[in-house]
Amino acid sequence: MSAAGKLWGVGIGPGDPELVTVKAARVIGEADVIAFHSARHGRSISRGVAAPYMRDGQIEEHLVYPVTTETIDHPGGYQGAMDEFYEQAAARLAGHLEAGRTVALLAAGDPLFYSSYMHMHKRLADRFEAEVIPGVTAFSAASAALAEPLVEGEEVFTVLPGTLPQEELTRRLRDTDAAAIMKLGRTYPAVRQALKDSGRIDEARYVERASTDRQRVAAADEVADADVPYFSIAIVPSPSNNRAETAPVPGEVVVVGLGPGDQEWTTPEVRRELARATDLVGYTTYINRVPVRPGQRRHASDNRVEAERAAMALDMAKRGGRVVVVSSGDPGVFAMAAAVLEVAAEEQWRDVPVRILPGMTAANAVASRVGAPLGHDYAMISLSDRLKPWDVVAERISAVAGADMAFAVYNPASKSRTWQVAAMRDLVLEHRSPDTPVIIGRDIAGPQESIKIVRLADLDPAAVDMRCLLIVGSSQTTVVENPHGTTVFTPRHYPG
Repeated sequence: MSAAGKLWGVGIGPGDPELVTVKAARVIGEADVIAFHSARHGRSISRGVAAPYMRDGQIEEHLVYPVTTETIDHPGGYQGAMDEFYEQAAARLAGHLEAGRTVALLAAGDPLFYSSYMHMHKRLADRFEAEVIPGVTAFSAASAALAEPLVEGEEVFTVLPGTLPQEELTRRLRDTDAAAIMKLGRTYPAVRQALKDSGRIDEARYVERASTDRQRVAAADEVADADVPYFSIAIVPSPSNNRAETAPVPGEVVVVGLGPGDQEWTTPEVRRELARATDLVGYTTYINRVPVRPGQRRHASDNRVEAERAAMALDMAKRGGRVVVVSSGDPGVFAMAAAVLEVAAEEQWRDVPVRILPGMTAANAVASRVGAPLGHDYAMISLSDRLKPWDVVAERISAVAGADMAFAVYNPASKSRTWQVAAMRDLVLEHRSPDTPVIIGRDIAGPQESIKIVRLADLDPAAVDMRCLLIVGSSQTTVVENPHGTTVFTPRHYPG
């Protein structure tokens, strides 16, 4: 090892020789061998960028790809031809290293980011000393060309290859805040369609040969497919900053469900709307679950002022705001969707659009922790008598219990409501066996999560508080003990 030369992976940046780092320039000037890639036409962009830092007398290893976009008759196809090329190129560089020469292998952008250097690194770094010099990436240069931030605060940035299948590219664009799409060229028609299908085309920008004297910037939908070279990038910039998002837009109200607890249970669709909102409206506890974003206004309130909260959201949207009303779980299940739509039906709000985005329900979350207790017909009932009289609640409990359906119980208790759980238990016992399983889920996917399975006859109201959801099984709901714990399910078939 002491007599062998050293391999340098040298990132030379996106194209402007002045963006080569000081360390990269020094290593290029000192190396015995300068290695670089090109297509079969022989013109190497990397060699051109490094030229100002090279000296006379250096050995040059020109590594020519056997194929780029054209077809090939290699028996192993494209991948077989490339694997063979990398092996041969590695052998050429190994010959210099074994002779004690230092080798600087040039890499456009960064050596370990979509670069051919990594193929040499994997083949040589276990035999020779190797060091990587990072370089300015193409997407960083593209962002600078746009003079727009890529990401801010809690926003998520995703780098995508344009070679992904169009459907997958669409999905990933929908699931992220900001993105860079690399490897365009012949892929651009599919990339453009993915941007359209994901609803991001108006935000997207096109940057060609960033940082060079041939740099070109345009709106992504204004570029002709035939004019797109490989060295170009589509950028979907920060939702908090890009021009499409900050331009005046018609106001609207979007009612979203965060899911029951864990942020991973909030859908990408909901996260996008939260990031784009000018205003957030909701119960304080739910608003606090949403990351703070610069410039976004937060309007938190008590949980008992639903109509007032809805009117506030609609009024802000009427004045041009992009308002998101936040619910836990699913907004259409004992939450804000119905409240907003009820108020929005008034004449004064008729021109304000309202959209509802679903979320995972608390009932489904609790059910998943024990198996599938809601695997057959089931109902959802709220024990709260704040918005409907108790005799209606009691009538519905008896009806569901008499129909032999499993049911989820929302709002079973609060600080001021402590007697309804016992009343519900007694009503159900008129129709169900005392052995009917009841699941008590508390703070599911939260820091104080707990799950209990008890007999209906043993349901203790003192074990239930406002953070709980109950699932009462049917006559067919089965509890199974196994080495992995307890499973509860309601079979999909029903006795004839």
